[in-house]
Amino acid sequence: MHTEHLYNLRWLWVAAGWLVAFAVTSLVALVFAAFGLTVADDETGNLGAVVAVALGFWVGGYFTGLRALRAPILHGIAIGLASLVAWLLLSLLTLLIEPPAWTALTPTLTAALLLVQMAAAVAGAWVGHRVALRGGLELRE
Repeated sequence: MHTEHLYNLRWLWVAAGWLVAFAVTSLVALVFAAFGLTVADDETGNLGAVVAVALGFWVGGYFTGLRALRAPILHGIAIGLASLVAWLLLSLLTLLIEPPAWTALTPTLTAALLLVQMAAAVAGAWVGHRVALRGGLELRE
């Protein structure tokens, strides 16, 4: 088993995994919106958004875990941190264009969504790593 070291982290796979996670999250949110499950006025809309984020980032982590083959936990954490960097860059760009009017995300909800993203990406990367190395999830010695 490879230990988790920063020199095993491949930034190209992190970026690719984040893009896959972003795309799958968008697709799942679009499907939920088509079925009317993401109305922001009720609790099911928030639950639908969290499920879309969790599923999308699990798939992004799985994609990365299949390809990186080393340090799956670090790759999953880096995918979650890439969301934080993307959010920061988008916020700075928004400040340059027009003043932000963000009221939908509270600090608690933002932190919870980042935690969900990281946890789902780590779980997906671990499963992808197991499948890539052993061909399945079963534990064998």
